Amino acid sequence: MKPLRIVFMGTPDFAVGILDAILQNNKHEVVGVITAPDKPAGRGQKIKFSAVKEYAIAKGLNLLQPTNLKSEEFLSELKSLNANLQIVVAFRMLPAVVWQMPELGTFNLHASLLPNYRGAAPINWAIINGETKTGVTTFFIDDKIDTGAMILSKEIDIKANESAGELHDKLMNLGKEAVIETLDLISNETVSTTIQKDSPEIKTAYKLNRENCRIDFTKDIDTIYNLIRGLSPYPAAYCFIKDLNEEWNVKIYEAEKEIYNHKNPIGKLIIENKKIKISVNNGYLVANSLQFPGKRRMSAQELLNGMTFSDETFAF
Repeated sequence: MKPLRIVFMGTPDFAVGILDAILQNNKHEVVGVITAPDKPAGRGQKIKFSAVKEYAIAKGLNLLQPTNLKSEEFLSELKSLNANLQIVVAFRMLPAVVWQMPELGTFNLHASLLPNYRGAAPINWAIINGETKTGVTTFFIDDKIDTGAMILSKEIDIKANESAGELHDKLMNLGKEAVIETLDLISNETVSTTIQKDSPEIKTAYKLNRENCRIDFTKDIDTIYNLIRGLSPYPAAYCFIKDLNEEWNVKIYEAEKEIYNHKNPIGKLIIENKKIKISVNNGYLVANSLQFPGKRRMSAQELLNGMTFSDETFAF
């Protein structure tokens, strides 16, 4: 068994779960942790630490926060750690001089069944596209994004009403298993890889933006429902609601489907039994959890206790 000296690279909560599993496994030494530089966040623009930084500090791990991954100062620090393996989980694209540095290479944990859903938001897009299965894959990094030789993958079912937040937690736990198994393979020098095969049918996990997070109520009800749960709790699907002379940018976090033949125009808001229903092509989308500007996220019933809408209210 080859002893591993690991440099771990990651930023969000998903990466924290994996780093914790490596430490709990207690077989290998984490000689350094690399995460994103601190940045201001929120209305007060207070400096915010990444989730990985907070964890690394709590565990007393050696922490680096380079702004430039190609700088001589950072490369010198990285080399001095004398790592023979690097692990990347939800970080950023690495220059070749970094991922080629350790003797045993650099592997990435990606939250999809590669080659599908390469890119920035694999958990979200698997749900948005109505997939019933997804998983995690470990692979050795190369010079492109998520295209390297695969080490192993693990599959999991996606429930019909599962949100991205719920799937995130399940995939983090599955990722822990995948990373520990990958470490065992590398340490025991029994690792073998599979080259990814490209095809026109491969689906991409595009970066989320204002355009692809907006609800289009002219789409079918399943497409709208999948978008809402695929973006919940973050960044959240949104729409505009207009009532007479007022218009709001509204986030919808949770919804239900009511399949029903009706004659209402698309997007019409219907208030019924303390429910907010939006008419779509083949039924109603029932918005259960929403957030109006300047208000906290709340249930439809809570919202209706303080707001009323006219019969001429539309979502678009």
